[in-house]
Amino acid sequence: MLKPVEVKGESLRGGAASYSTTTLESDDIQQLHVSQPQELFRQVPGMNVNNYQLSGVADAIVLRGFGGGGHGGDLGVVLDGIPLNEAMSHADGYVDFNVIVPLEIERMRVFRGPVSALYGNFNRAGLVAVETRKRGLYKDLDLSQGSHGTQDAQAAFGLSLGEGESLNLAAQHHRTDGFRSQSQAERTTLAGRWTRALTSDLDLALSARLHAAHGDSPGHLTAGQFAMDPYGRDLRAMNDGARKHFGTVRADVNHSLAPDLRLLSFVYHTQQDFTRYFSRPVGGSAWRQREESYERKVFGAGTSLNGSTATQWAALNWVAGMEAFRESTQYQYHDGLYQRARLNRAVNDRTSRLSSLSAFAEVEAPIHRLFKPSLGLRWDRFTGGCDRNGPETGSEPCSALARVSHTSPKLGVRADVLPALELRVSWAEGFALPNNFAKYALGASRLETNVFQQTEVGALWKPVPGVVVDLAAYRLRSSDEIRAVAPGVYENYGATRRTGVEASMLWSARKDLDLSLSYGSAHSRVIENGNAALVGKSVAGVPRDMTTATAAWSPVPAWTGTLSWRRVGRYAINADNSIHYPGYATVDLGLRYRFAGARPHQLYATLSNVADKAYATSVSVIGGAQVFAPGAPRALKVGAQFQF
Repeated sequence: MLKPVEVKGESLRGGAASYSTTTLESDDIQQLHVSQPQELFRQVPGMNVNNYQLSGVADAIVLRGFGGGGHGGDLGVVLDGIPLNEAMSHADGYVDFNVIVPLEIERMRVFRGPVSALYGNFNRAGLVAVETRKRGLYKDLDLSQGSHGTQDAQAAFGLSLGEGESLNLAAQHHRTDGFRSQSQAERTTLAGRWTRALTSDLDLALSARLHAAHGDSPGHLTAGQFAMDPYGRDLRAMNDGARKHFGTVRADVNHSLAPDLRLLSFVYHTQQDFTRYFSRPVGGSAWRQREESYERKVFGAGTSLNGSTATQWAALNWVAGMEAFRESTQYQYHDGLYQRARLNRAVNDRTSRLSSLSAFAEVEAPIHRLFKPSLGLRWDRFTGGCDRNGPETGSEPCSALARVSHTSPKLGVRADVLPALELRVSWAEGFALPNNFAKYALGASRLETNVFQQTEVGALWKPVPGVVVDLAAYRLRSSDEIRAVAPGVYENYGATRRTGVEASMLWSARKDLDLSLSYGSAHSRVIENGNAALVGKSVAGVPRDMTTATAAWSPVPAWTGTLSWRRVGRYAINADNSIHYPGYATVDLGLRYRFAGARPHQLYATLSNVADKAYATSVSVIGGAQVFAPGAPRALKVGAQFQF
C-alpha cells in the first residue's frame, strides 16, 4: 500500500504559522478556474502581477516592496521542492509559471519575506512553493472557451496500477488570438509521475515534465498611443515574439527509517531553450529590435531527514538536509535586428556556469501555548565561471566567479494568548548575489553579499465562528547593495527600507454569503545610494497598495454568483519618481452551477473587467520613453469542469 507522499519540510507546517504564509488548496484553486498559476496571486495580501503582456515573457511580481519577482530575482519559486528560478535567463531568478498546470496543483504556499530556511537564492521577497498531486484516485477535466479566440483545456488523472503502484498525469493546452493585433499565443504542458512501493518502508518515484510555447507580441505602446488607442500597436515594433521548449526528468527515493523519521532524496535534470524578440524605444523616435537566446541545462541532487522527536518539553518537528545544483546557460544577445534578421555581430555570445552547495536545518518546538518557537538556519556556497564562445561587441565582464558563501538565520515565535487569538513575531535574513554578469567580474571578487533582514509581527484572530482575520506588519531592510563605479569595478554602496501592512479576512456572513478581503500596503524607500538625488525616493514599480474584495452568494442551491473588485494603487515608474502611474481598479463577475452527486460537475462563466476599463498592467520607462502594457478589455469565459 502506498503511504501519503511527504515533501521536504512537510512536518513543519505548524512552524510556518510563525511567519506570514498564504496557502491555497486544490479545492480553492479549482473553484477559481484559472489558466495560469500567477492569476492566483491576487488572493495573497500585498502581491501583484505587473503583466508585461509579451507572449512567452515572464511577468514581474510584486511582494513585500520588491517589484522584480518572476522577471527578475526577487521571488523564489519551487515545484515539489525543486527550484524553477533560472540563474542567468534574461535576468537572474527569471521563472516561467506556465510550465505548471493549474489543475495539477495540490497546494500552493506563499511565504512572505525571506523566512524559509528550506530554500536559498532568490528568496528575499518571499517564496512560492507549489506541490502537485501525487496520490489518490481522480479524473478531472476543465474545458473553457473565451473572448478573443481563447481556448483552454486542462486534465489531471490519478490512477492505481495495482498494489503499491500509482500514476499521476496532468496536461494543458492553451491558445489565444489575443486582444490586440499580432498577439496570438499557444502553449502545451504535459506532466507525469509514476510511484512504486518497493517495500513497506521504501518508495521510488519517476517523474517528467514537457512544455512547449510560442507566440507573437504586439509590443508596448507610448503614452500618446495608449491615450488614443489602448489596444493598438506601434508600427515600429518588428514582428516580436518568443518560443520555448522545456523538459525535466526526476527520480525520488523516500525511505521510512522509523515511524517518525523519513529520508527523502532526489536527483533531476532540466534542459530548455528560449528565444525572444523585443522591439523598444532607444532614444528620440527610434526603436530597435533585439534577440535573446538561452540554452539552459541543470543537474541537481539533494537529500533531507524529516522527523519528529519527543522531548520532556514538547515534540520537536524538524528537517535537515543538503542540496547541490549545477546550472549552465549558453547566452546569445543580438541587437539592431530587422524583422528578426540579424544585421550585426553578437553583443554577447557566452556560456555562464553557476554551481551551488547548500545545507539547511529547521526545527519547531511547541513548548507551551505561549511559547512556540521555530528556528531555521541555511548555508549556501556558490562557484562558477563565464566563457566567451565567439567575438562580442559588448563589454560586460566574463571571468571566474569568486567563491561566495552566506549563512542565513531565521527565528519565529508564536503564542496562543487567547483561545481565539494567536500572536507571532519573527526575524529572518536573506541574501542576493551580484546581479547578472557582475558576479563574473574580477572587480567583484571582494564584494560583500547583499543582505536582506526582515522583522515582522502578526496576529491570527477568530473573534466569532465564521470569521478569520490575519494581520501582519513588516520592516525589511537591505544593506551592502552593489553598484558599478567604473567598467568592471564594483562596490558595496546602497540600502533600501521596505515597510508595510498586510491583512486578509474571511467572513461567512450568512449561510449563503461568504466575503473575503486581501489587502497589502508597501512603502519602499532608498536610504543609501551612489546618486544622492535618489535617497528618499520610492522603489519603482511597487504599488502603494493592493486590494482584492470578493463576495460569493448562493441564493438557491447549486447556484453561486461571485463579485470581485481588484485595486492596484499608485506607483513610481522611474527611479527619480518624476513619473507616476495612478493605478487602476477592475470588477469581475462569475456564475457557476454545481450538479449534485458524489463527484459533482460544474458549469461556469466569468465576465472580467465588467466596466470595459482601459488600464495598463505595467508601465515603465525604456530608452527615455514612457511605455504601457495595456490590460485586457471586457472578456467573457464559459467552461465546464468534470470530476469522474
